[in-house]
Amino acid sequence: MLIKKNYSIREMAWWTRFETLLFLIIIVLWVALYNFFDITWFKIPWTPLALIGTAVAFVIGFQNNATYDRIWEARKIWGGIVNTSRTFGMFVQDMVSNEYAKEAKADDHLQNEIKTLTYRHIAWMTALRHAMRMQKPWETTINHRTNQEWDLRPPEKESSLETDLKPYISDADFTYVMNRNNKQTALLYLQSHHLKKLKEQGYVWEFSFLELENVLQELFTLQGKSERIKNFPYPRQFATLNRFFMWIFVLLLPLALIPQFAEIGADIADKNPLIGNLFIWLTIPIYVLIAWVFHTMERIGRTGDNPFEGTANDVPISTIARGIEIDLRQNLGEAKESIPDQFDVKYHTQL
Repeated sequence: MLIKKNYSIREMAWWTRFETLLFLIIIVLWVALYNFFDITWFKIPWTPLALIGTAVAFVIGFQNNATYDRIWEARKIWGGIVNTSRTFGMFVQDMVSNEYAKEAKADDHLQNEIKTLTYRHIAWMTALRHAMRMQKPWETTINHRTNQEWDLRPPEKESSLETDLKPYISDADFTYVMNRNNKQTALLYLQSHHLKKLKEQGYVWEFSFLELENVLQELFTLQGKSERIKNFPYPRQFATLNRFFMWIFVLLLPLALIPQFAEIGADIADKNPLIGNLFIWLTIPIYVLIAWVFHTMERIGRTGDNPFEGTANDVPISTIARGIEIDLRQNLGEAKESIPDQFDVKYHTQL
């Protein structure tokens, strides 16, 4: 997944340039009509517009707070997956042994059991991140043309789940998992069945089995929390109305702003006619700035609605999962050449 991109003002302006151009066209047309045609009567007072602007600011603030909470909660969930995964890897390596075995096995056999459990956990993370990347009908931010210009595609869009799962699980496990709707849940079931089998054979002490089952329970909890954010969008009534309210304010703003600047220009014209007559054109940059601020804040809120969609500002679940995989496989003692590298960085954004 993509770690948050550090936008500069220049990049932010480029990201919103199409809307900014639209604002410029709107205000230039209004100023031209007001200046060259006698429509000075066509205006609205500041009071109702200020009430609308206040309401829009509150709604945008509410949306931005709510979407930031969704992003931060998603990041905490995957931070929990990091910690729990490391705990699982440590428990498996230390708790699978011949100490209570009915029939002692060679170290190579035990190491193979540990590797199978560890690799299946990596497969679980792989299945979960692929599930989080499946596009939902309400996830449309990535389709915006200014987002597509960066050509930032998460790894899950470049590879299939089947391809990514096969290196980590056996053919029997692969067949079992692919026949289930919720593949990450199926993998945790396989983990539990495997641990139960090892417990019955004495390779996992009963108390250790309970500890490992508690870790699986925590993984189920974290998975469920992640799925909850993915499958329940930011309420559409807030997101849709917020955008409508913003555009109502932006489209009505010239009707109050232009007459105000025209009055100020008329006062200046008594002492300086040239500046006074041109003062109304100062409405253009002021309007564009105000409209840009309101629109950009509203768009930032929309960008954060879905923290697993795959845009540049989402939670970096692919990077997190790959980092866990590297840790677990290094602790298994695997050679550095056999362990995959972290995903590449593009435009200062980690994949």
